[in-house]
Amino acid sequence: MSPALTTAKAGTGGAPGRGPEPGGGPAGAPVAVRIGQVHKSFGRPGSAPPVLEDITLDVRPGEFVCLLGASGCGKSTLLNLVAGLDRPTAGRIEVPGRRPALMFQEHALFPWLTAGRNVELALRLRKVPRAERRPEAERLLELVRLGGAYGKRVHELSGGMRQRVALARALAQASDVLLMDEPFAALDAITRDVLHGELTRIWSETGVSILFVTHNVREAVRLAQRVVLLSSRPGRVVREWTVDIPQPRRIEDAEVADLSVEITEELRREIRRHGQH
Repeated sequence: MSPALTTAKAGTGGAPGRGPEPGGGPAGAPVAVRIGQVHKSFGRPGSAPPVLEDITLDVRPGEFVCLLGASGCGKSTLLNLVAGLDRPTAGRIEVPGRRPALMFQEHALFPWLTAGRNVELALRLRKVPRAERRPEAERLLELVRLGGAYGKRVHELSGGMRQRVALARALAQASDVLLMDEPFAALDAITRDVLHGELTRIWSETGVSILFVTHNVREAVRLAQRVVLLSSRPGRVVREWTVDIPQPRRIEDAEVADLSVEITEELRREIRRHGQH
């Protein structure tokens, strides 16, 4: 049996209770991503334990959802399934709009191209006319606070700037859904803090739906409207929190810290339950 899904609201002080719909909103409500009873195994059936088991989760249009869990719980595997890079063993994944844009932990920029040309690659794949590509790339670089960086080579950019270019390139795909796989994990704390603020601003300005993978509890609480906890292998949705703390938030905010402690304790219980150390 899968552990029961429970939901809680940040700042209410009350005990968590069972949500009306596991992993999503009411039936029939519009969704940006719908994940229904998804299982994923690698190799031949029965040859290895499943990585994901019975995952059901909706992401609503314009919603920011963080997937949280211990290393190896299947977070990145689930993101790859939503991106269409792999197929579930069972279950269904629906993304009604344009194929999701995916941003990785590594920037994956082409070093022989300028920042602007890297962004233009996504525009070219969308078949944006040549004459419109540079103005649109410059607009997107402005959006991520890199105005004037169009002609800079990758080696001229700091780690944080490279991730901003990668974000601009992801946004150039004009998808309704942005998938982010620990995009700030390799950055120093100050740069990560700055980019948290920038991502929140861009999300607010664009209205894109974001499904963000992290193992950093405070990062999840700072960014998300909803935090979804996956169990250790096999990954299952075991609990979620609606984060009602007003934006902009800071890592050091008392409410962020308090909810982070609660989620961390739940994560520790989940790890102990599965015998990991």
